[in-house]
Amino acid sequence: MTTRDKGPRDDRWYLNIMAPNTKGDKFAWLDPTSIYINGEAFHDLLDDLQADLEGVEVDVVAGLDAMGFVLAAALATRLGVGFLPIRKAGKLCVDTDKVSFGNYSGRTQDMEMRLPAFAPGTRVLLVDQWVETGGTMDGAIRLVERQQGVVAGMVAVAIEENERTAGYRAAYPCASGVIPGSRWQTECNAQRLSSFDTYEPEMAFPQKRG
Repeated sequence: MTTRDKGPRDDRWYLNIMAPNTKGDKFAWLDPTSIYINGEAFHDLLDDLQADLEGVEVDVVAGLDAMGFVLAAALATRLGVGFLPIRKAGKLCVDTDKVSFGNYSGRTQDMEMRLPAFAPGTRVLLVDQWVETGGTMDGAIRLVERQQGVVAGMVAVAIEENERTAGYRAAYPCASGVIPGSRWQTECNAQRLSSFDTYEPEMAFPQKRG
């Protein structure tokens, strides 16, 4: 049985293999990296995101530290553009601009982007693994706009629904594996997926080749 048997493509079947948090409140409530591990799931996610971005003009894809790097770099390759990392403070060895933001856990953090990173007017697609409170994404927007870049859109495996993310959807093209209005969106907003009831790590194991 393949992972595709877990659900139909139009229901974003790969969301079924995301893992629940087993480590406590200081961690995110689920782990989407099981999608990245499984080649079929990862490529189907990228197919869907690329299709949802049709017509969006992008010059560079920026990934947010750290798990946003995975999705952003893969999507940049699909779109035929470059990849720009937006990092936690103190990681880059070149001149940087820095902003403070509040993350999903309520902690204040700093993140940085190389200075300069692009020419004024560059269209930057912002990518993170998950958008919960929107604080991290807000920091990235400020960094891009300080260098006179244009936020071309936002991408994540899921964008939860709240006042801040509603503002993002109104202002920018947004693409996510979780489709607004779907049962997945309702479950993500509640921060518990029904698939957790039957989740097994083996569901995401890469298929052996040869």
